[in-house]
Amino acid sequence: MCYGSQRLPPSEDDVTDRPPTTINTAVVETLRLRLAETEARLQRARAREEELSKKLIEMKRFVSVMEIIESYLRTKFLHQQNQLNKLVNQSIVKT
Repeated sequence: MCYGSQRLPPSEDDVTDRPPTTINTAVVETLRLRLAETEARLQRARAREEELSKKLIEMKRFVSVMEIIESYLRTKFLHQQNQLNKLVNQSIVKT
């Protein structure tokens, strides 16, 4: 008989070489459990990533505020230093 491009039907040897259904079921169940564990780990990792991203944004805001405060204090210090220098120079000139 000619089957062309179709597969030949399995021979008797092919059928007897297959593992029992209980082993296949156990393997499938094991793989399902491993998949579920992997998906749970992935979900926890994504939640942790989201938490860390929020913390990073918060820290960036904090740094920005600190830079603004630093700039303000530097400007204020320089202004006061200039005023003090003027006062000292005026007092030296007067004496």
